Formats: sequence, structure tokens, C-alpha cells
Amino acid sequence: MMDIILKYFPHISIGQQEQFAALDALYRDWNAKINVISRKDIDNLYEHHVLHSLAIAKMIQFTPGTRILDFGTGGGFPGIPLAILFPECDFKLIDGTGKKIRVAQEVSNAIGLKNCHPEHLRGEDEKGKFDFVVSRAVMPLPDLMKIVRKNVSKEQHNAMPNGVICLKGGDIQAETQPFHRIVENEDISAWFDEEWFKEKHCIYVPV
Repeated sequence: MMDIILKYFPHISIGQQEQFAALDALYRDWNAKINVISRKDIDNLYEHHVLHSLAIAKMIQFTPGTRILDFGTGGGFPGIPLAILFPECDFKLIDGTGKKIRVAQEVSNAIGLKNCHPEHLRGEDEKGKFDFVVSRAVMPLPDLMKIVRKNVSKEQHNAMPNGVICLKGGDIQAETQPFHRIVENEDISAWFDEEWFKEKHCIYVPV
């Protein structure tokens, strides 16, 4: 199961490999108590959740010190896999559902993530400033942009201008239309060759 991560990220350290490897038992355990991943999908944890989250790392390599907000993280995606991959960046994970955030917190603690800060908070109530906001299929892009625009910092630390990066599936043309001049849409199937990634997109909107 871990092999799929090493297939695309062969240079991760032994410590990172151990953190990724620990996710399987942790999410199975928590999922039995609090349904954060569909029960029939838990066997696909690494492909459908962990690797999918890491697609963002194929679009941008965050520089050390980058601050990232994971909006609507659920049980910790994409925030926890990204926090493992970028230990020198700072991740705040927020979700309006308290029990899901509890799972993200417990998983983060169990694998010793020091750069991951889950908090039970609605996006409208988040006041902080971040270099990037990431999210995974939480809501339509125009609605998301309305809420998180206020959270994108003016200070730049990365080669890519600060903005919003979302993971989406299916036909996204209507969602991206309002931003068609500036949006970047990458097909995840260009990075990952598993069948499941067909029609999956990584969307970037500079703010």
C-alpha cells in the first residue's frame, strides 16, 4: 500500500515513510468509530486519499516557512499527507465538523507531526493569513473563493504567487469559468497513472 507513495515520491526520508505507513492502521481504527472515509473506500486509503492529496506537491513545491490553510479538511486531507511531505512548512487544518477534526488531531499526534494544527472552525471564522489555501472538493470554486480570499497573504515566499489550490473531480468548466483568465488546471492523470486519477484535476487560482 505504501508502495504507491514511494512510486511517485521515492526521495522521502525513512521517518516520512514511517509516518505514511502508520496512517493505514490509524485511519482504520478511527474510521470504525467516526466515519471520515467511506467504509468501502478505506482499502483504497493510499491511492484515493493520501496520494490524491499529494497531487498538490506535483503542482508546487512549497518553500520552507510557507503557511498553508487546509479548508474543510475532514479527517485530515489533503493537510496531513502534505504536512508529512513538507515538514518545514506550517499547516492549519480547519473543519466545521468537530468529530472529524478530532480524527485529524489524533492522527497528527500519533505520527508526531509538529507542523500540523487542526482546529474546529468554520472557514468564515478563520481570520489568519496564509500563503496558500488548499482544499479537496469541499464546495464549488466560486463559493470557496468568496470565503478564503481574505485569508491569502500579500507577502510572497514561493515561485508561484499566493493563492488557492483545489483538488476536484469531473467536469469543472462551469466552476472555473469566472476565473478562466487566471486559473490553471492540471490533469492529475498526467502525474499519476492509476485509472482512478482520470478526470481528477488540480486547480490553482492566484489571489
